[in-house]
Amino acid sequence: MSDASFAARLRDSDLWWSFSRSPLTVAAALITVLFVVGALFAPWLAPHDPFNPRTLKLLDAFTPPVWTADGKPDYLLGTDNQGRDVLSAIMYGGRISLLVSLAAIAFSVTFGVGLGLAAGFRGGWVDTLIMRIADIQLTVPAILIALTLDGVARVAFPKMHDQFAVWVLVLSIGFANWPQFARVTRATTLAERSKDYVNAARIIGISGTKIAIKHVLPNALGPVLVIATIGLALAIIAEASLSFLGVGMPPTQPSLGTLIRIGNAFLFSGEWWIVIFPALALMVLSLAVNLLGDWLRDALNPKLR
Repeated sequence: MSDASFAARLRDSDLWWSFSRSPLTVAAALITVLFVVGALFAPWLAPHDPFNPRTLKLLDAFTPPVWTADGKPDYLLGTDNQGRDVLSAIMYGGRISLLVSLAAIAFSVTFGVGLGLAAGFRGGWVDTLIMRIADIQLTVPAILIALTLDGVARVAFPKMHDQFAVWVLVLSIGFANWPQFARVTRATTLAERSKDYVNAARIIGISGTKIAIKHVLPNALGPVLVIATIGLALAIIAEASLSFLGVGMPPTQPSLGTLIRIGNAFLFSGEWWIVIFPALALMVLSLAVNLLGDWLRDALNPKLR
């Protein structure tokens, strides 16, 4: 298929029609793309490298935003207690937040969809076992899982804890969110496994695993995609919450949550910009992704067309 025909089919699709008719969704998409581009190309787009000690100027610490009386043109949003440019720190921090959140959701989708597919297609004791584990898992908050994994990592690797901080966050957030993907996939699989095309595939000798993966799984991807999009916004907030509590990225590799935790210590001393701008970036990014998830949910719902 040529690129021209693909673009034409995309323009004629119901999904594009729904997207183009929603100014709020278009704005959310533009904001999300802006954040992603800024995070991916932070080394080239950021005004400064905030995590290179050789470029830091301690004499510029606590410089307010450029529009204030004491602001400097080199620091649009001001600097923090170490003289790091807040705008550059947000771009680099957003990079880590997006990486952790995307990896956590990818883990949740892979793990949850696999178990949900097995539970729905196999049924019996397999279904009962997986769903009871999912029910138990739903009662355990992500913060408790993160504290447990963080404690294990600190004991097992006391000198390498900072290097494992990303994986602690990914496993914590990902492991806490897999049950919702498993339950949605199981429900779709239960509805699909008794249909004629599945019975026909069984009659001609196709294995159950191949039927589940090649025929049943594609029908479950729509609801999973919607949950994953909304879950990405929740994962970004969860990562920020864990990093704010200290169970996350270290100050040498801060995410948006770590930047908020650092800036919170200076909020009541007058350096408000250190915490306000990272918090605003987190809020706007989470809201934009959440709006995209809401739109996708409505756009893929045939009852609303």
